Amino acid sequence: MTTKKVEKIISPKPAHFVGDGFRVHNFIPGVHGLDMKRMDPFIMLDYNSKFHFNGTDQPRGVGVHPHRGFETVTIAYQGRVQHHDSAGGGGIIGEGDVQWMTAAKGVLHKEYHETEWAKTGGIFQMVQLWVNLPSVYKMSCPKYQAIKNSDMRKIDLSENGFIELISGQYRDQKGPAFTFSPVHMMNAKLKKGGKADFSFPGSFNTGALIIEGNVIINGEEKAPVNNFVLFRNEGELFTIEATEDSVILIISGMPLEEPIYPHGPFVMNSREEIMQAFEDYNLGRFGYLAE
Repeated sequence: MTTKKVEKIISPKPAHFVGDGFRVHNFIPGVHGLDMKRMDPFIMLDYNSKFHFNGTDQPRGVGVHPHRGFETVTIAYQGRVQHHDSAGGGGIIGEGDVQWMTAAKGVLHKEYHETEWAKTGGIFQMVQLWVNLPSVYKMSCPKYQAIKNSDMRKIDLSENGFIELISGQYRDQKGPAFTFSPVHMMNAKLKKGGKADFSFPGSFNTGALIIEGNVIINGEEKAPVNNFVLFRNEGELFTIEATEDSVILIISGMPLEEPIYPHGPFVMNSREEIMQAFEDYNLGRFGYLAE
């Protein structure tokens, strides 16, 4: 096996609000060539870096909106989020938990700061990823996975820290999330001076988001907090070493290599399928969800 080298390290773009509850830096699709095709099957990555929300009796968030053709994955680092969708999925995720919603043929959903957390407010820090679905599954039935932190595999790295496995595999351990194509997703929680090795197929699109701390990749590339590390599509092995206590979100997925035709909340394989999505939505075929 050979080293998977860094292609580029990308600093965050200026933040913008999604609804009134998510202040995010967009990495995918974004600048520096980080488009949907380059990161397939990861077609969006929004990062809500640490931001303080004041308390309120009216929880902030994003109102009812549709999706079709992909999955949304919300990872909570600080704060609490409440989710509801028209397929009956929903729940509350707290720090360390994950919401994995498969929109597939279509759902309406809404996301808000959890009611009690919103009353006091505090530091809010989240990641939302959109994971594309293979064409054969785009019109399958919606599903919802509420993944508690206690359900995740924790791989002990001794004095280096540990790996928190959400999906895919690390060493001989598998994460709890079901995926429709090979998708590896994990948090490396490394102590100062801690080091972890990773191995993914050379063809997989691979990246790392520095959630906390500062790290060195392959012993030479420095990546500071809130930056995204894009790896080349060659080689398999890389190392991450923490120069201070750090948390790193690592994603690696097999490219679907299918046409990607996005329009707003829908991601399909053709213009005709997008038009059908809008028609189905307008005809109420995505179900009903109260505001």
